Amino acid sequence: MHKPEEESREPLLSLPLDVDLERVSQQIQIVARAQGMLKGLLEAVVAISRELELSSVLRRIVTAAADLVGARYGALGVLDESGEFLSDFLTVGLTDQEKADLADVEFPRGRGVLGHLIHHPQPLRVDDIAAHPESAGFPPGHPPMSTLLGVAISVRGEIYGDLYLSERRDGQPFDAHDEALVTALASAAGVAIDNARLFEQVRSSGEQFQRLLLPRLPDLLPFGVAAEYRPATAPGHLGGDWYDALLLPDGACAAVIGDVCGHDLRAAAAMAQTRNMLRALLYDRRTPPSSVLAALDRTLHAITDIPVTTACLARIEPADHGWRLLWSTAGHPPPLLLTSDGRAEFLSADPGLPLGVDPDEPRPDHVHPLPSNANVIFFTDGLVERPGHSIAAGLDDLAAVGAAHARLPLDDLCRMLADIHGSDAHDDMAILVLRTPR
Repeated sequence: MHKPEEESREPLLSLPLDVDLERVSQQIQIVARAQGMLKGLLEAVVAISRELELSSVLRRIVTAAADLVGARYGALGVLDESGEFLSDFLTVGLTDQEKADLADVEFPRGRGVLGHLIHHPQPLRVDDIAAHPESAGFPPGHPPMSTLLGVAISVRGEIYGDLYLSERRDGQPFDAHDEALVTALASAAGVAIDNARLFEQVRSSGEQFQRLLLPRLPDLLPFGVAAEYRPATAPGHLGGDWYDALLLPDGACAAVIGDVCGHDLRAAAAMAQTRNMLRALLYDRRTPPSSVLAALDRTLHAITDIPVTTACLARIEPADHGWRLLWSTAGHPPPLLLTSDGRAEFLSADPGLPLGVDPDEPRPDHVHPLPSNANVIFFTDGLVERPGHSIAAGLDDLAAVGAAHARLPLDDLCRMLADIHGSDAHDDMAILVLRTPR
């Protein structure tokens, strides 16, 4: 009699237990999802904070936001100065075909649902874009989109732009969790954008300061002259690269290029000090380049504490059959000779010690004949030193490019050579080109 009763109780006893297990399982899934979201948010914030270039920051923001909530499409619209329209519009998620279909279509100007977020900068979730009262439709070739999550990005209390996400990959509309995540990300994005803008201002000011220290090259007729300076892209980098050229009282043309060790204000200030001292010595003394460098080294050693500096000082003067180059180097790369018929030759010789090492060490002079209409290229090591490449490869590239473009106008030749430096430069570089008269 008791056994049937016990059997009849078993389902009643197991029911609450099953319900409790299901609830616990749901809670565990919620906690796990929340932890996953938090981890994803932190990773996205770290990824954004690593960037310093504004364009890279903006691209990283929209990519991180789309990944964070599993959106197929993402976009970031940057407002213009009026705050009424979009001045830039970055997108992620479009296929190559979709990009091609929209190639002739202007980016949105801030109308329709996008404009709603501009004028009402509160988080916006839309389950059916077409049904929204302010929907303006899509241009031809635009991929179909029905859902939207929009969040404004503020920088120092002002709306900078808007972050738009569309089409969750799981087919579900965006929910409150997605909105909270993207809103948090937008807050971090505002800080990252502000940092990037400050970095660009500091870098621009530093580059402008350094350019102001470089000379405006005088008219050197009958010689031709051109110069190019490219700063490094590294954060907070101020280089010590410098150049100068002038006509001397005896009719010769002097040229110098140098590089002060260091990448800060001290190096930039030392560069200006060294250049000014050298210019005075050059104009006052009609001695070989080695003597001028030796006098400069002794002067710097006696009255300054500038860092170690490399330099190449040259003098071009008339000779019996054209011209001749006299030069002396202080631990600097050799000049490159480019003739009008496309021959390239590095004038390698005893480099001597850099300035600031031993002012009593003798310095050698070197002489080389120069034909008419020949180019002498002086450069700093930043032009030929690149990560992942040997200096020899950099020198070969310089010679090849120079030989192929030796007949270009000097300014064009200078820019062509500087382009070897690339856009991801880890060191600043300077080029000075002198061309002998025809």
